Formats: sequence, C-alpha cells, structure tokens
Amino acid sequence: MVLLLLSIKAELENVTDLVPASENFEYFFQVKCNSCNEVHPKFVSVNRKEVRAVSGGKGATANFVWRCGLCKRESSAKFDSSYPLQPYSAENGQFAPLLKIECRGLEFIGFDPSGTWKCVGMTGQPFPEVDLSEGEWNDYDEKAALPVGVSEIGSKWTRA
Repeated sequence: MVLLLLSIKAELENVTDLVPASENFEYFFQVKCNSCNEVHPKFVSVNRKEVRAVSGGKGATANFVWRCGLCKRESSAKFDSSYPLQPYSAENGQFAPLLKIECRGLEFIGFDPSGTWKCVGMTGQPFPEVDLSEGEWNDYDEKAALPVGVSEIGSKWTRA
C-alpha cells in the first residue's frame, strides 16, 4: 500500500479557492500497474462517492478497482477520508496539496483537470461553474470590474 498526495498549481487571475465543484466530481488519473509497470493508455475516471467491492477482500471496498490489461492483476485505490479536499489558493503559482489517496498495487502518475470546478473572486463573488476541460478558464467579475481566469494548470504526485 502507498499513500499518494496530488498537488496542483495554476495561474489564478483575480480568483482564489479553486476546488472541484461537487463531491461527485470525476477525477481523471493516469494509472500504472506496480506489478508489471504497464501504464494504462487512457486516463481513468475516479469518483469519491462511488464505492466498489474489492475481490477477495472480505468486504473491503475502494473508490477505484482496476485489473491490469497486461498482467491481469487486480489493484485498487481509495480516497483518504481523513484528508479533506484542499482548495487551491497559492498566489505564487507554487504546488499545493489537493487530495490524498491510498493505492494498492497501482500508482497514479498523471492528472487531467477536466471537469467543473469552482472558485471565488477577490470581492467574494462565487464562480460555481469553472470548466477546465480546455485547460484554462476566463470570465469577468462584474462586481470587481476585473477579468478573472485560471490557466497553466500543473500537477504532481508524491508519496505522502
């Protein structure tokens, strides 16, 4: 078992507290088998709220259960419920932790931020539908009379 920490960074223009918009957010991760080191060719979807049974686990569950296409070994991953989701607010473009996930037999090696996020403008104006599917988002904060945006999103996985 390995605990992985996903950290993100982004250029935030006149916004703060970037975080997935809902508890049902679909995270897209690139996965690698720890048995044979095969990297899955596509990003896989993982949801905090979806729970699946782990075969042979005597009632064990995980948020993601995967069988490697090469070695056929089953692996799983489960979000660390004791680690709350961390909104991203770094103004200097530095990496900051987003989430922690427990992996058994696999590792996540990539992250695609596609999906709907939310953030808050400098005047407290909420932006509940920040679509990062194109890798960036731009809008206008009428309350502050300023452009707002999220761009240059980066991520890294580290052992927690």
